[in-house]
Amino acid sequence: MARVCLPSMLRTYVDGDKELDVDGATLQQVLDALRERSPGLERRLRDERGALRRYVNFYIDGDECRLLDGQDTAVGAGTEVMIIPSVAGG
Repeated sequence: MARVCLPSMLRTYVDGDKELDVDGATLQQVLDALRERSPGLERRLRDERGALRRYVNFYIDGDECRLLDGQDTAVGAGTEVMIIPSVAGG
């Protein structure tokens, strides 16, 4: 079971939870399980084709998933998945 850490801007979609324990052997399976649990969160993380949104970063134990195997990156018990949307400002 992976531990998914969510920033405050996404917590409204998961009843305010900062962290969630989610089953899945890959990042894709973890995101699929999140979609089942909180459908409103899905469109903020992946596009209509299921690809990761460009301006959302997914870190697997501190490493950006796009530098690993993307959604096919393996996760296991105790893996930390951090989801960090880019925030624009000036």
